[in-house]
This record gives sequence, C-alpha cells and structure tokens, in this order.
Amino acid sequence: MRLSQIVGALALGLLGACSPAPAPDRAQAQPAQAPAPPVQTRGLDPAAMAAVTDQARSLPNLHALIVARNGEVLAEHRLRGPALDRPVNIKSASKTVLSALVGIAIERGVLTGTDQKIAPLLAGDLPAGGDPRLQEIEVGHLLSMQAGLGRTSGQYYGAWVTSPNWVRHALARPFDDDPGGRMIYSTGTSHLMSAALTKAAGAGAHSLARDWLAEPLGVTIPPWLRDPQGIYFGGNDMMMSPRDLLRFGELYRLGGEIDGRRILPAAWIEESWTPRTRSPWSGHAYGYGWFSKTVRGHPVHFAWGYGGQMLFVVPSLDLTVVMISDPSPRPREESHVGELHALLDDGIIPAALTGAPDPSGQP
Repeated sequence: MRLSQIVGALALGLLGACSPAPAPDRAQAQPAQAPAPPVQTRGLDPAAMAAVTDQARSLPNLHALIVARNGEVLAEHRLRGPALDRPVNIKSASKTVLSALVGIAIERGVLTGTDQKIAPLLAGDLPAGGDPRLQEIEVGHLLSMQAGLGRTSGQYYGAWVTSPNWVRHALARPFDDDPGGRMIYSTGTSHLMSAALTKAAGAGAHSLARDWLAEPLGVTIPPWLRDPQGIYFGGNDMMMSPRDLLRFGELYRLGGEIDGRRILPAAWIEESWTPRTRSPWSGHAYGYGWFSKTVRGHPVHFAWGYGGQMLFVVPSLDLTVVMISDPSPRPREESHVGELHALLDDGIIPAALTGAPDPSGQP
C-alpha cells in the first residue's frame, strides 16, 4: 500500500495550524506521555527507506528530504527546487527558531523569564484605552499562542501585513480568550515576541539569530523581512537551508550542546517540548514554538511551516528529519502535509525501529 493511501482521512486536519478556517475548541493538552525506552537499533532499514524515497519522489510539492540518525546523515535527497545548502523560506518554522532565541535571552538575563509581562516592553504601541488584559500577557503566552488576542493569520493576514504598524495592529486585536487560555494560532502573536525581544535586547532579531545561533552552529541565517518599523518578522519568512535546518534540529536532539559547545540551555528544550495547549485543527500538542505527537510509542517534536516546511526530532530514536516543500503551493495541496507525516510515521520511524543489518554479521 502506498503511504499516500494511509493518510487521506487525516490530511485536512494536519494543515489546520496554517488554515484560516475556524474550528471548534478542543480540550487543552494532557500531560506528556512517558517516552518509549531507547531502541537498540542502528541505521535505517534499506527496504523501508527505499519505499520512503519512492514515495517522496512522487510528491510534486516536496523539494528536499534529509534523514539523520545519531548525527549521521543516512538519506539526503534534493528532489526538485533549490540546492540543499541554499537558504529557503521556512515559513512558520521561523516561530521555532524565535523560541530558541527567547530561551537564550532568558539564560543571558535579557529577558527575566517566561512569566515576564510584555506590556512594559511594548508600551509605546499599546492602544489608548486598550483592553486591560493586555497588561496580563506574558512571554510564555506569546510562545505558546495563548495570548488571547484575535488572530492576524488566515483571513486577517492581509489587513495585518498591509497595516502601517504591525505591532500596534496586533495589540489592537480584540481578545478572543483570556491570556493563558486556549491556543489561538496567530503570526501576529509571534511578531509581538520579536518586537519585545528587540526592545529588551536593544538589537534586532537577525543580529541575535546570527550571534546566538548561526555563528555558534556554523550555519547561515540571512536577513529576512522586516515590518515598517524595522522589526524582523517574528513568525514567518526566515531563511535557512535544508542542511542548516537539520543542524538546528540536531542542537535540540543533543540537548542544546553540539560539538562540545553549549548553545541552548537544556532546560529550555524541555520547557519548549512540554505541552501547554493543543491545536484546534490538528489536535497536536503545542509548547513553546514546537508541536508534539507520539508515533509507535515515541514522542515526536516538530516545527511546521506553511506548505510543508517540516523539522522532526525523535529523541528516543536519535532521529532528526527535514522536509522542505514548495512554500507557496498553487493551488493549495490540502493532503500534502498529511503525506509528509505519513513519510515519517509509516516509513522513516519503522525504518529506524527495524534498523540496518549489522555489517559485522553479528546478531
């Protein structure tokens, strides 16, 4: 059976985080399941990965697939589109990178913690006579999409990005819930985080990304879109190559230390992967810039950008997987992200569970 046949019923729901359509609220996130014990396999089953590669080649919107296990790249395919070392638009996976910057900022004392109120940092852009709940919004609420403010994504996106001041526009949105309430996916919420970080650090998000992440990791993060006031877009349009995005994922898989250098606090990774809410569309748990699910007993944490810009980390299997897709599909392929999840769930993870034959011939 082709992998594409497995996911038809799930495809629409998996695209929900980027969908403008409203949906009924779902229950808040439940406590994280205990991770499965480490699996004593190595490599990837060749037959299973051959089927994954064939299916990947059949997906017209999929540009690149990279699979690494225990730090070793075992599958790397440029199927179409830009070269694997060329920066591409990772869309809303930018939110995951921004979360890493916030974690570093807290560790360095630039921000005081996830309970820091953002109103004092953004005081100059607060609407006169605004809702008093603006004073209650915390850094953590922005990272987990629980600010309560109405969306600027979906049907509201165009009016927001054509407004003369994106921060003021986002802060002036009516509240749909109290701060700390249900997940309201909104790129404007992430942009408020970029603005607050910029104010606290006295430096733009690009320079922080370059100094705190790119240079220590040995990757490239070029400048990306800024708003009319010069604030770097906090939730979209960041640029990273597929190989560099894999390196970023490896940083998280390794607990924030890579090549003997501590870049990200290990505790921040744990906080980022802790479920705090749940997507009303896909049902996936959401922490600080990371979605989570469980596949065959193994926790999977992932960054998700519009069109299918995916970074998966499966710590208990030592897996890091990058999938890069057409960032602006025309027409929109509702099934594509479901197909990407199926590549991981029904192909790559089983290939890791089975593993590759031991070259020594020993059982």
